Amino acid sequence: MLIKSLVRKKDYLTTVNEHATLEEALKTLEESGFRCVPILDDTGTIFRGNIYRMHIYRHKSEGKDMSLPVTYLLKNATKTIKVNSPFFKVFFTIKDLPYISVLDEDNKFYGILTHSRLLDMLSAAWNVKTGSYVLTVLTDNSRGNLVKMSKVISKYSEIAGVMSLDSSPNTINDNFVRRILFTLPAGVTDDTMKIIVAKLEAKGYVVAEIEDLQAGMTIMSDENPGVFLSEPTED
Repeated sequence: MLIKSLVRKKDYLTTVNEHATLEEALKTLEESGFRCVPILDDTGTIFRGNIYRMHIYRHKSEGKDMSLPVTYLLKNATKTIKVNSPFFKVFFTIKDLPYISVLDEDNKFYGILTHSRLLDMLSAAWNVKTGSYVLTVLTDNSRGNLVKMSKVISKYSEIAGVMSLDSSPNTINDNFVRRILFTLPAGVTDDTMKIIVAKLEAKGYVVAEIEDLQAGMTIMSDENPGVFLSEPTED
C-alpha cells in the first residue's frame, strides 16, 4: 500500500491526551516546536482531532480559561484517510493541512502523512535529483499516444519518469488536452535531447516546455512552444 509506506507511525509522534488541559497542550507544543499535534483518547488508538498552537495562543491572549480540556479547541476531527485509501483522495483531503491523520482498517489511529513527505514522494517520482531534462509534451486523448511518444524517446534515451497531467486551458488550442512530462535520465546530452524533441515534433507532437534539472533552468517555455530560449530562465 503506497499510503502506508509514506506514513509516520504514531509511535514516533508527539501527541496529546484528550484529557489534557489547554495549558498542558501548549507546553507540549512549545517543547516539541510543532504548530499542531494529534489529540488521542486514553488508549492512544482513537483520533479525536488536532490542536493548534495558534488557537491556544489566541485563547490565552483573550484571558480565557487555560484549564479547559484540550478538546475545547480541537480541529480537523473528520480530516482523516485510511491506509488503503486511493492515492488521489489524499490530495483532496490534505489541502492546506500540515498533515493528514491516517486510520487503519479498524478505524484506529495509525499515524500521519505530512505535506513534506508527500512532496518528497512526488519529487522522487519526477527524478528531480537524478534526471537531466523534463520534456512537457502536449497531446490529445487519442489511444496509443503515450506508447508512440515513449517509443520515439526510447530510440535515443531511457525514460527516468513519466507524469500525465491535464493541459492548462490556455495551451495553444482545444485539441491538446493532456500534458505528458517525460524525465530523461542523467547523462543525456543537449544534442540528444534536441534530437528527441525534433523527432517528437516530426510525429506531430508539440513539445511545449523543457526544463534543465541540473542547471535549474527552463530552456523552452510553453508561452512559445517549439522555440528554445536564447536566455534560459531560472526555475
